Amino acid sequence: MHFSKDRINTLDSRTRAHFINSLSGFKSANLIGTQDVQGHTNLSIVSSVFHLGANPALVGMIIRPHCVPRHTFENILQTGFYTINQVNQAIYSQAHQTSARYDKQQSEFDMTGLTTEYLDDFKAPFVKQSQLKYSVKLVEHQHLAVNGTELVIGEIIDVYVDENAVKADGFIDLHAIDTVAISGLDSYHTTTQLARLPYAKK
Repeated sequence: MHFSKDRINTLDSRTRAHFINSLSGFKSANLIGTQDVQGHTNLSIVSSVFHLGANPALVGMIIRPHCVPRHTFENILQTGFYTINQVNQAIYSQAHQTSARYDKQQSEFDMTGLTTEYLDDFKAPFVKQSQLKYSVKLVEHQHLAVNGTELVIGEIIDVYVDENAVKADGFIDLHAIDTVAISGLDSYHTTTQLARLPYAKK
């Protein structure tokens, strides 16, 4: 099948969203934990988290346009702190439900049955059921004029992970902690490792 730009533009908005979102392949499934200065907690699923650098340890994510209330983004700007919690097989349905449009006073933790966890006095909540989670401090954000999205860049502060998943060389075996991936907007997948290959040299 061939989808030209014109053909893509004729798709209804929902079909086009599914189609274009599927093109980038499997993506990570993460829950972003925040709270505002009044202590209201928020939790949202994001599939756009990406590695930005190891030294310093930086992570980026894209947040959809701020043309409607984006409690996650607003809380990050207000406090400067957030957590990233990987989704596993035991909680993927609850994680997906956090994408519903709840009022600011309705915590997605409460609405989905996920549990807040505060570690080492960090100012944002973690998801207790997540087996790989880390605290992040906002270092930069940029408004992307091309489509109105927001690029959020943070420094990784503390990492909490099941010790059985961390290998001697620092590699984290995500399969060992039942991490799931997302394709498109709403398709969740388990993984099977093919192999770890040696460092490529010519």
